[in-house]
Amino acid sequence: MRTVAIQLPETVFSALRKNPEEFVQEMRIAAAVKWYELGEISQAKASEISGLTRAEFINALARYQVDFMQYTDQELAEELMNAD
Repeated sequence: MRTVAIQLPETVFSALRKNPEEFVQEMRIAAAVKWYELGEISQAKASEISGLTRAEFINALARYQVDFMQYTDQELAEELMNAD
């Protein structure tokens, strides 16, 4: 695993009332949730980025009020056409 250093002002940790480690973990989850919501990454990749299991990531989606199924209009239409 690669380590990436991010410099943050000391004052940001109080924003979420978290210590630095918890804050960084929450940043990873928030980024993964947003990228998943935008359709940039899969659920599997998002769970990897967030450091969560797939089930834990799905729970994080609920916490962020993001639907766990992300379909475009075209993908949804194709799914419905293929439904029996």
